[in-house]
Amino acid sequence: MPAVTADTVTLPRLAEPGLGDVERPVKKVVTAPTGFEGEGFPVRRMFAGISMADRDPFVHGDQMGEVDYAAGEPKGTPWHPHRGFETVTYMIDGTFQHQDSHGGGGLIADGATQWMTAGAGILHIETPPEALVISGGLFHGVQLWVNLPAKDKFSAPRYQSIEGEQVSLVASPDGGSLVRIIAGDVGGFRGPGATHTPIAVVHTTVSPGARVSLPWTPGYNALAYVLAGAGTVGAQRTAVHLGQTAVMGAGDRITLEASPRQDADTPNLEVLLLGGQPIREHVEVYGPFVMNTRAELQQAIEDYQAGRLGVIPENALMPHRS
Repeated sequence: MPAVTADTVTLPRLAEPGLGDVERPVKKVVTAPTGFEGEGFPVRRMFAGISMADRDPFVHGDQMGEVDYAAGEPKGTPWHPHRGFETVTYMIDGTFQHQDSHGGGGLIADGATQWMTAGAGILHIETPPEALVISGGLFHGVQLWVNLPAKDKFSAPRYQSIEGEQVSLVASPDGGSLVRIIAGDVGGFRGPGATHTPIAVVHTTVSPGARVSLPWTPGYNALAYVLAGAGTVGAQRTAVHLGQTAVMGAGDRITLEASPRQDADTPNLEVLLLGGQPIREHVEVYGPFVMNTRAELQQAIEDYQAGRLGVIPENALMPHRS
């Protein structure tokens, strides 16, 4: 799991916990069920069993893979619409190509993030490049759906390409953990992602036996999803492993600790920390649309069928068929 790596000795360090800091307790731990998305790539549903109140403003989350495809096996999604939210695609291993009807697109490779604001409406495609389909290879990433408040549901679409080298990298005080800040603020270090809703997206690698305490904005929700490995979360050292999400309560900090022994194929504890300022608005979801009312969902369907969410551009990227 390379994502973006760095020598923690040379990185800036997070501050030690301060007097009066409150550790966030673990409210519950849920295990993600597995399924398939798009043309049939495997996913873990990260938020299954977690109430909207505990994950607001996150609507949906998938861990894509980890899977090592044989030649001809890689799969993606066909062209499809979105309205009312933002998609965040973070590629840990492998590559994905993206194109949308608003002019955004490009290659999402190791450690890069695609941040697409669907807003009023957009069509897009995500598919492995032809070379990967032909050769096969490792595929591992995360896709998140971030809700937009009612006032921003019909904002203009926007695309951000965040390359791996743009992510803010910091280390734990002892250098035993690498923290990648994709969006939001952690201890005064800020990620490059520009968001409509205040959120934090942070990928943390904790070495075997190491422990890290990360400051977390008190007004945010907090989820800790295990991408790989095993360890504990919180002051009570609640056990977690691959495919589990710890739902955190109120407080100022989140503590992660990696088990001294990890599996050979997952040498570290890898955790995706997510949180944000709750929007606290009613949400209605139907397929690729996230709105506030059923009437708005019906309008989104009608607008899509009428071609008002965009059109597939000429010479458009198409799924590669083996």
